[in-house]
Amino acid sequence: MCGGDHVKEVSEFILVGFTEDPLLRISLFVVFLTIYVITLLGNLGMIALICLDPHLQKPMYFFLSNLSFSDLCYSTVIVPKTLVNFLAEEKTILFAGCAAQFYFYAVFATVECLLLAAMAYDRYVAICNPLLYPVVMSRKMCIGLVLASYLVGCANGTIHTSTVFRLPFCSSNIIDHFFCDVPFILKLACSDTMLNRTLLFTISSLIGLCSFLIILISYVYIVITIQRISSTEGRKKTFSTCASHLMAVTLFYTTILFIYLKPTSNYSEGQD
Repeated sequence: MCGGDHVKEVSEFILVGFTEDPLLRISLFVVFLTIYVITLLGNLGMIALICLDPHLQKPMYFFLSNLSFSDLCYSTVIVPKTLVNFLAEEKTILFAGCAAQFYFYAVFATVECLLLAAMAYDRYVAICNPLLYPVVMSRKMCIGLVLASYLVGCANGTIHTSTVFRLPFCSSNIIDHFFCDVPFILKLACSDTMLNRTLLFTISSLIGLCSFLIILISYVYIVITIQRISSTEGRKKTFSTCASHLMAVTLFYTTILFIYLKPTSNYSEGQD
C-alpha cells in the first residue's frame, strides 16, 4: 500500500494501446476501422431486416436482433476511443470516461453472454419439444429473458464499477491495455484489491458458468434428438438451424478464455 504522501487524486488515465510504432498504428487503425464499419453495417442491417420483415417475427430472430444490438453497443463502447488513440499523441481518457467505458462494457458483455444462453434454450425447445414451442417461447417469455439479461448486466456493471473506481490510485495512471478493463485498472490501485478480485472472479464465473452450462445441456439434448431423426437430410436440416448460434458461442467463449484464462507466466505483456 502506498503511503499517504504518495496518494494522489487521478483525474485521467493513459491507455497504452497496442504499439508505439507509427506505421503499425496506422495499419491497425485501418484494420480496426474496417472491422468496426462492417460490424456497424452488419448489425444495423440485421436489426432493420428483422424489424421490417413480418416473416422474421419469431423468438429466434427476436433474440438475434437483441444480440445484434448488444454487439453493436459492445463494440461502440470500445472501438471509437481505440481508433482515436491510434492517431493521437496523448492517449488519455478521463477518470469518469474510463468508469463509464468499463460499466457499459460489463453490461453489454454480460447481456451478450446471457442472450447466447437464451438462444440455446430457444433452439432446445424448438427441436426437442416442437409442439410446445409456441407456448413455452411466448412473446412474454422472450421479453422476460431479454429484460433479465439487461438487469443482470446492469447489476454486474454497477457492482464492479462502484467498487473499483472508488479505490485510491497512486504511483501511476498508465493502463497497459487499449481500453479500461478491470484487471488492468486494479494493478494501479494503491490499496488492497482482494475484495475486487474476489467479486470479479466470483460474479464473472457464476454468469459465465451458468450460461455455458445452459448452452452445453441444451446442445446435449439437441444432439440426442437429432440422432433420432431417421433421414440424413432431416438431421442436416435440423442441425443447420443451430450452426450460426454455435459459431457465435465458439467465437465469444474462445475469446473470453484466451484473454482472461491464459497462463500468464508464458506470455509477455507485448504478446498479450
